[in-house]
Amino acid sequence: MTANIDAHVVDGFGDEWSRFDQSALSPDELQRLFDNYFNIFPWEKLSPDAVGFDLGCGSGRWAKLVAPRVGRLYLFDPSAEALEVAKRNLRASDNCVFEIAGAENIPLEHASCDFGYSLGVLHHIPDTEAGLRECVARLKPGAPFLLYLYYNFDNRPAWFRALWKMSNTVRLAVSRLPYPLRYGISQLLAALVYFPLARTARVFEKVGGDVSNFPLSQYRHNSFYVMRNDALDRFGTRLEKRFSRDQIREMMERSGLENITFSTTSFWTAVGYKR
Repeated sequence: MTANIDAHVVDGFGDEWSRFDQSALSPDELQRLFDNYFNIFPWEKLSPDAVGFDLGCGSGRWAKLVAPRVGRLYLFDPSAEALEVAKRNLRASDNCVFEIAGAENIPLEHASCDFGYSLGVLHHIPDTEAGLRECVARLKPGAPFLLYLYYNFDNRPAWFRALWKMSNTVRLAVSRLPYPLRYGISQLLAALVYFPLARTARVFEKVGGDVSNFPLSQYRHNSFYVMRNDALDRFGTRLEKRFSRDQIREMMERSGLENITFSTTSFWTAVGYKR
C-alpha cells in the first residue's frame, strides 16, 4: 500500500515552523486569523469536556485557542520538528496530547471524538479524499469537522486565474530548491510582491474601492510576519492540490459528512457533521 504522505512536504513544513514558530504573532492578529476559519464552527454544540483532534497541527497556533474551550485536544503532525514547536507553544495547556502522525495513521479509535479539524493540510498529501475519510472515521455520529482546502479560484475572473498559473510556475521551481534558498526567495517575494500589493489594496479599500479581486488583498490587514510566513508556505511547498467549492462538498459528502456549510470569509473553509 502506498503511503499517503509526501516526505519532502513534511520536511519542508518542519523547516517552516522552525523558522516561523508564531512567537512574533500578536494575540490580536492570531485571534483575527483564527476567527477567519472558525467563525462557522459550532462551538455551542460542544460540551466543556469535549474530546477532539487537530490533524496537521503545525506550530499549534489554532490549537492554542481551541484547547481552552475543550476537555482534551489531540495534536497530530508527521513532522517531529513541527510537533516540538507546537509543544512549546502549548506548554501552558495541560489538556493537550501530542503525537507524530499523519492522515493515514491517526492514533485514535473510530467514532471516538466529539469534533475535529484540519486546516490547510489535506491538500498537501497525495490522496486528499482518503485523508479526509480517515479523519471522519474518528468522529462520533453528529460530530462536526472543520476543513480548509486550497481553492482553485472558481469564484474569480479568468485574468485572476491566469495570474495564479504564472505564480504556480514560480512555486514549482522554488519548492525544489534547498531549504535556505526556498526561504530566501520566499522572503524576497514577501517584501517585493506580497507587502506592496497588500498595502495598496488597503489604501484602495480606504478610499472606497472594491478589492475583492485585488491580488493578495486578503493580506491587507495582516502583519509583514504573516506575509513572510505565508510566502514560504506557498512557494516552498512541493505538493499542493486545489479544489472547487463543488468538489470539496462532494468529497466531504463521500467521506461521510452532511449538513455542510461554507465560510464566506475563507475560501474554501467548510464544516460538516458525521452522518
